Amino acid sequence: MRHVLSSVLALHWAAVFALLAFICMDGSRGIAAALGVLGLSIQGSRFPGLDNAAVVAPLAIALLTVAVLFCWAFVETLLNAAARPDAGEGVARIAFICASFLLSLILVGGVTQGIDGLFMIVAIQMTALLASYVAVMAERRSTFAAVTLPEGDVRTASRMAMGAAHSSLLSRISGRPENKPRGRR
Repeated sequence: MRHVLSSVLALHWAAVFALLAFICMDGSRGIAAALGVLGLSIQGSRFPGLDNAAVVAPLAIALLTVAVLFCWAFVETLLNAAARPDAGEGVARIAFICASFLLSLILVGGVTQGIDGLFMIVAIQMTALLASYVAVMAERRSTFAAVTLPEGDVRTASRMAMGAAHSSLLSRISGRPENKPRGRR
């Protein structure tokens, strides 16, 4: 079974972090432009420490590393989803953890520089990461449960559901109230 949502979200986050790394590498206004893409407009002249290569280079490398992790999760999901239902789960988990850690570091670094409004931007991005992580893990768990469920259990559950639907339909057609639990009407 294909993990469509997992693939799309991994590709999305890989593109987001790769673009942020690319924008961050712009020497004249790197970090200010990257924060501008996230939704925070700051003037580069107000924070001269943000243009320092000792700050820009590690941040760009960290952003690129997270992008590579998400790309790895994307490729792992595409190539091995048919063979293993949990393909790429470990890589995706590491990618989401690293992305959250990196956003936390950006928040701490921005607060120490005195950048106003950074908390809300990072909170929105962290919420989006969390929602993506929950969606990816829910898709993986549902796929894993569908694959590992014994065939007899599937048939039994199907027969029970069809029996309940049949009973409900007959009671609606005849005009009698449906049976309540424990046989009461």
